[in-house]
Amino acid sequence: MTLELIETITVIAIGFALGGILKGATGVGAPIIAVPLLAIYFDVRFAIVIFSIPNILPNIWQAWAYRKTLLPLRFVVPFTLAGMLGAACGTWVLANAPTDLLPLGVAGAVLLYIGFRLLRPHWILPYPKAVKLAPPVGFIAGMLQTASGLSAPASVTFLSAMKLDRAAFIPTVSTFFIGLGVVQIPMLIGYGFLTPERALLSAAALIPLTAAMPLGARLVRHLPKEVFDRVILGLLAILAIKLLVTAF
Repeated sequence: MTLELIETITVIAIGFALGGILKGATGVGAPIIAVPLLAIYFDVRFAIVIFSIPNILPNIWQAWAYRKTLLPLRFVVPFTLAGMLGAACGTWVLANAPTDLLPLGVAGAVLLYIGFRLLRPHWILPYPKAVKLAPPVGFIAGMLQTASGLSAPASVTFLSAMKLDRAAFIPTVSTFFIGLGVVQIPMLIGYGFLTPERALLSAAALIPLTAAMPLGARLVRHLPKEVFDRVILGLLAILAIKLLVTAF
């Protein structure tokens, strides 16, 4: 095993362990930490490719486990189908956009997420209005996920604003991410980004991700939610600034 490969595995393990802590604490959000960190050390395309398999497999399990509390299909189907269309467009952008612009996209998505969390923390979206907004928000979220690796500025804030309980939130967001993965992974293979070696690294990243999730669940029980949120937002701000410096 070469020194370069050891360094690659170490950085991936750290990034996904941090993402696992966040996912264990909040139920979502692993790419919010892992993708910007990997993008800094490697590049945006590599980060998105490595996250492709861990982004779909845990969601298949969660969608099945919570299938009885999934939101009505009149919401889930348009939301997911529009996300899949957005995922196809986003993957095309990832493959064809100038490399130096991609870190700006990731940094922009992170800053958008931070800004929304700070400015509109208590925003509430009524369900009837959410049903109408599901297709355009789904498309934007799908495109953000596959082009920048981060759909949270659209997907997580949208579903969180609906004030869903955990039992409804988890299968809904999981079904959405499964749909994105169904489109994204074949396109990444077709573009030559998801090679056998990277697929192996991507699958192996599930180990630190799942291993760190119990730690996140434990931390959130001992830290006030506001403190935990501020720490995460502060870390995201540092990562976004680093990405902007790297891009320029």
